[in-house]
Amino acid sequence: MFKLKHSLIAAVLAVSTLTLQSAAHADEIVVSAAASLTNAFKAIGDSYEKQHPGTKVLMNFGASDVLMQQIVKGAPADVFASADQKAMDKAIQEKVIVTESRRDFAANSLVLIVPKDSAFAPASVKDLTESSVKRVAYGDPASVPVGRYTEGALKEAGVWDAVSAKGVLASNVRQSLDYVARGEVDAGFVFSTDAAVMPDRVKVALTVPTQTSITYPIAQVAQSKHAADAQQFIAYVLSPEGQKTLAQFGFRPPAK
Repeated sequence: MFKLKHSLIAAVLAVSTLTLQSAAHADEIVVSAAASLTNAFKAIGDSYEKQHPGTKVLMNFGASDVLMQQIVKGAPADVFASADQKAMDKAIQEKVIVTESRRDFAANSLVLIVPKDSAFAPASVKDLTESSVKRVAYGDPASVPVGRYTEGALKEAGVWDAVSAKGVLASNVRQSLDYVARGEVDAGFVFSTDAAVMPDRVKVALTVPTQTSITYPIAQVAQSKHAADAQQFIAYVLSPEGQKTLAQFGFRPPAK
């Protein structure tokens, strides 16, 4: 099993924190968002800036738990958008989030993808236990929401031990996507919106049921020095226009 060393993760956190501290200015807001939101939130940020010409939106994308730890360690951030409830729950427990600002804004699906030219056509996740399947990529469950969803789904199917023995751990969902796109693994778990980013290099083999629904919460960071702007950005994400942009990138509205 391939895994980032704790020291490397600490180094990434430290460098990211310093970079953010040097980048944030009075007329800018920092949005720390899950890696799976990269394309959609870049588009939302561009639209928001056009409607608020005095404000620059700085996007900081990564694994939800890593972003949460950056905020806990004091990295500048005004808005936090997570790919699962657990990372947001941790942020609340650490008292770095304005609890009453928390809102669910999007939903997603877990899929199993394979390289575009792959002949592997699994009927279920149990087929990942076949001897012909050597390497399976997924986010590290310790820090990446897609990894937690994957672990839960595989445990439910009774194949977690067998599949995790072949696991190639990714530091975020886009790294898992890249592993599959480059043909470095036989299959990988990502969100459906991530698979749609590279339709010419990967294909969806299965949509995988999850034990809990995949919903994305967003909230204002307690230490934000731009609270009004943060609230306006969150409102924009929740607005019909923001929801339309998310839908264009394959996200669904959260269940009410």
